Amino acid sequence: MSPKGIDERVRALHRDGIEATNSGHPVRGARLLRAAVKLLNRAPARPALAARVLSTLGGVEVVLGNSEHGFDLLDAAEVLPVAPGDHGALRQQRGLALILVGRMAEALTCFDEAIPLLRRSGEPVALARALLNRALLHQTAGRVRLALADLDACAEIATAHGAADGLPRTLAKALQGRGQAKVLTGDIPAALRDFSAAAEVYAEHGEGMLAPLAVDKGRALLAAGLPSEAAAELDFALARFPRLRMDQEHAEAELTRARAALAAGDLAGARRWAGRATRRFRRRGNDTWAAVAALTLLRADFTAGGRMKRVAADAAELATRLTGLGLRNDAETAKLLAARANIALADPEAARAALADRALPDGPLANRLLRKLARAELAWSTGDRRTTLAQARAGLKSLEAYRSGFGSLDLRTGVASLGRDLAKTGLAAAWANGSPEVVFRWLERSRAQAFGIQRPHRPDGETVDAVAELRQLAGKIRTTELAGASDAEARRRCAELERGIRARGWETEGADLQVSRATYGGVRAELSKRDSVMLGFLADKDRFRALVVDGHRASLIDLGDVAVVTEAVMRLQSDLNAVCGRRLPAALERVIRSSVRRQVGVLAEELLVPLLTRLGDADVVVVPTGVLSIVPWGLLEPFRGRPVTVTPSPSAWLALCTVPTRETADHAAMLTVAGPGLEHATNEADRVAEVYPRAEVLAGNDATIEATSKALAEYDSVHLAAHGHHEQENVLFSRLDLADGPLMAYDVQLLESVPDHVVLSACDIGQAVVRPGDEILGFTAALLYSGSRTVISSVARVDDRAVVQVMESYHRALARGTVPARALADATCGELLMPLVCFGQ
Repeated sequence: MSPKGIDERVRALHRDGIEATNSGHPVRGARLLRAAVKLLNRAPARPALAARVLSTLGGVEVVLGNSEHGFDLLDAAEVLPVAPGDHGALRQQRGLALILVGRMAEALTCFDEAIPLLRRSGEPVALARALLNRALLHQTAGRVRLALADLDACAEIATAHGAADGLPRTLAKALQGRGQAKVLTGDIPAALRDFSAAAEVYAEHGEGMLAPLAVDKGRALLAAGLPSEAAAELDFALARFPRLRMDQEHAEAELTRARAALAAGDLAGARRWAGRATRRFRRRGNDTWAAVAALTLLRADFTAGGRMKRVAADAAELATRLTGLGLRNDAETAKLLAARANIALADPEAARAALADRALPDGPLANRLLRKLARAELAWSTGDRRTTLAQARAGLKSLEAYRSGFGSLDLRTGVASLGRDLAKTGLAAAWANGSPEVVFRWLERSRAQAFGIQRPHRPDGETVDAVAELRQLAGKIRTTELAGASDAEARRRCAELERGIRARGWETEGADLQVSRATYGGVRAELSKRDSVMLGFLADKDRFRALVVDGHRASLIDLGDVAVVTEAVMRLQSDLNAVCGRRLPAALERVIRSSVRRQVGVLAEELLVPLLTRLGDADVVVVPTGVLSIVPWGLLEPFRGRPVTVTPSPSAWLALCTVPTRETADHAAMLTVAGPGLEHATNEADRVAEVYPRAEVLAGNDATIEATSKALAEYDSVHLAAHGHHEQENVLFSRLDLADGPLMAYDVQLLESVPDHVVLSACDIGQAVVRPGDEILGFTAALLYSGSRTVISSVARVDDRAVVQVMESYHRALARGTVPARALADATCGELLMPLVCFGQ
């Protein structure tokens, strides 16, 4: 081959090697670059080209974990005689390699030297990449403003030069970097939009980069309080990194997976993933990232309890090391961890010393909340209840402002997990204060806050199309199931569509609205007017407790054991589901019914008997917590025949009580809907309709999604008799089966208006996923979020034959002017196995 031919071939291999590496395929890139080096050995008189090839290969070898060899190649490149522009490219390449081994300060020096040289030499591609990588350094050190400035400059260059030399992919990386920076500033919806825009480019110009992008998306979802969803993104990436040989990114994904496990309470998983990440970082010689992984291991040790003296000492030492490495945010986290460990050791002076530094002005929300928590715990440990409450209150106020930036109900309810420990600390201090009013205010501040924020935005066209396809496939799956078969591909596609619909919802901005909270006096006045008593349940360590409030007085009462109650609730639900509408052997049915009576007795003894002297014969408003959200209260003997209403929070209840009835309300009109595949549904719909002078029945092929949705926006009272499905893992897609497919909780959120009164005569559709902060999601919750005053639904399966008479009795009482809770109590009083609950008001 001629010298000119060698030169052209080397340049082509160099270009293709860069393209392969930047597309997420460093193994292929290294192979091409090694071939270029072999050719250069046959024509050594090309120092500038040789320097470029050697430095690029050196960087790729570091990516692949061959750090020592990679830096040898970089050294060899830099001794060659090159022009200033080439020298800038070499410094840029060394800076990138230094990032990959965690030598951040040296890397920043390289980029600061490279960028002016590249500007002067007019090399836009290399300059854009240098700006991109320096932005990464600024982000890692918490210098978000400087990072965004470099990313904007990078994006401007990439946009101006079009498709040259992989610049579309560089633009995608700039978008990805902007998303990373926005995660640090707390703008999660904007970050997710940037990640989606980057994904579109990567899908066409570098699909290997989708795995690192998934890691960033996982970090964003963690920052929004959704650890399970973050874990799904990270598992996608972790399955691909071994093939891609992106060793640094692989280790970072393992570390982020550890954080997701820690947030989900999986301490063993957190330690396992953090240990893997630590070993991988150390094999690469990356002491910086190994130190960050050590912080996650210490957090898991602290959460587990025990060995606090070692945790305190190690966290303090690690804070010093992280500060020296330039990782300000991580160093602050380590100091706060040391403070909390010293509080647990009853060493307030050491804790104060760890908290002495000022908070970083641009630090992440997680650290701001952690500092408030540490100060609250320190005050609690020294008996200063006032400061405990003040610090916890300030932390939750910051969280409230953060939450208001989310338009997605999914994110608004998820983010409460970030303030879980603050809420617990505040509630404990409020209870110790002994004032029912203080406890009431804390229940209001820490419970079901998403009810106080605006309804979701309208979906875009792509989401509408995805929902339509999801409906069509769900109907197909249902038909296949009824035929005794299964359609795995349709199920896979449904799961994919559900993930996509949720993800697009996460990108919706909020409106920064203030949460409106009920006052203690306002709730008591309304309770007095209605001759009702409110029971606000809370869990404090291993005991349930209750705030009992009526129009005349308030009390704080200790109740039963959390573990005993939780077991009884789960056993009761299992028993009700087992016996519902089934023909069982007589002996087995007797056993199950006996178990139902036993579990109901346990719940009454643990939760209600201590309260009976305070209840009198008043109607009851229950504000549940955790597992109590699925208790069928009407089955408990002290509440049998008594009107009981369940509400997410006092504010939600008072808001429904005080909103004027619609001027157009027609209480003599009723819509009844009978879904398919339910033997007694049409009979039930017809019998309910006979109660009302003006009733419309949708049954058979008329009970479509479109007809039902339209009617839901027009009628003030609706009765739906249909198969219901509570989706525990993807609760926004809990649904009712209609003639042409499912009506989902997701659909309900998007209705322009909803009926004041809704009856869901469907199996377990009253269940909800209860997130930290007692934020609830589910079909019933969707109606309440959207404005329904009263929803009657079941927290376990119901017998569709037995429920017909119950519902007819309920509606006849309602038509006579009886309030819903009283009508339901009377209709179900004689039914042992009817787990219907009145939700709302």
